[in-house]
Amino acid sequence: MSQSAMAPPRMLQAAVVGAGFMAAVHSRAIRNAGGLLAAGTSSTPAGARDAAARLGIATAYDTLEDLLADESVDVVHICTPNTTHHALAAAALRAGKHVICEKPLTTTLADALELDRLAAERGLHGSVPFIYRFHPMVREARARIAAGTTGRLLTLQASYLQDWLLGVSDDDWRVDPKRGGPSRAFADIGSHLCDLIEFTTGQRITRLNATKRTVHAQRATHSNIATEDVVALVAEFDGGLLGTLLVSQVAPGHKNALVFEVAGTAESVRFAQETPEELWIGTKAGNRLLPRDAALLTPDAARLSLVPAGHPMGYQDAFNAFVADSYAAIAGETPDGLPTFADGLRAVRLTEAVLESAATGHWVEVPS
Repeated sequence: MSQSAMAPPRMLQAAVVGAGFMAAVHSRAIRNAGGLLAAGTSSTPAGARDAAARLGIATAYDTLEDLLADESVDVVHICTPNTTHHALAAAALRAGKHVICEKPLTTTLADALELDRLAAERGLHGSVPFIYRFHPMVREARARIAAGTTGRLLTLQASYLQDWLLGVSDDDWRVDPKRGGPSRAFADIGSHLCDLIEFTTGQRITRLNATKRTVHAQRATHSNIATEDVVALVAEFDGGLLGTLLVSQVAPGHKNALVFEVAGTAESVRFAQETPEELWIGTKAGNRLLPRDAALLTPDAARLSLVPAGHPMGYQDAFNAFVADSYAAIAGETPDGLPTFADGLRAVRLTEAVLESAATGHWVEVPS
């Protein structure tokens, strides 16, 4: 097990595919992990050159083929629209590169299965940035549940609310299934929520009943929109947990409000991503807030707590830890809790189950 979110001794040569917000996030995390931003490409040669200049990438390649021919590149970070992930990741794996691919890993189950198989067959590492796992207080909640401090888990309430697509004039490539895939709100943020719940509780969703809504069928540059703005579902878990989940990208006043609360027979625990420095703990006798203080935390939470208590940590810190642990895995270590292609595949399974349930109005079984 990796003892710290640090890069392995050898400097990895990293390539970034894409030029948007996530490419910038990945580039900062690569540097933090001690990697070298060796190469990059985008959808156009001009875009690749612009990204290289903005992000400090050493070499801009006109095409993915040119980039993959660079034998110095060890790992490829894929930060492109959803429907491109499968082809790009498959090409990188076939070229012998490790892959870190943005979620959703793919937009179909068959494609996700193929990527998971390709990585395993070639002995290459593949990971997917479900980075909320890397908040120290998430690890603390997970440790309390695993130790039995919460008692037998009974119920779960969870939500992931945003408002960036609230208005009819708000638009993005994600609303187009040709680029974003058949699911939007759930594949984009619901997948994060489900991954975090399953990771923290140690239980898997076995069946679910979901409904979805498209609030705006017409937006500024897209029409006849069918991808969902809102998803609500009831889920049963293999350990007996019963939960309700709400996912929305049209919730006024909420920027990135990921919240989950698990109730056990002894205590409840709640984590809120917008206030990640604390964990709410509730008992029948009273409630308290546990602060992010390494001296008070379990070892895995303390490992990720890189600055003293009272000095806030956040999204980029969690992302940095994810990339550092991915690089440690490439070097042969086994960091605990690292989300791999298997976890990306799991998210695609859940997305397909949600879409099926919403279409049929029936409960859907989710294979493990």
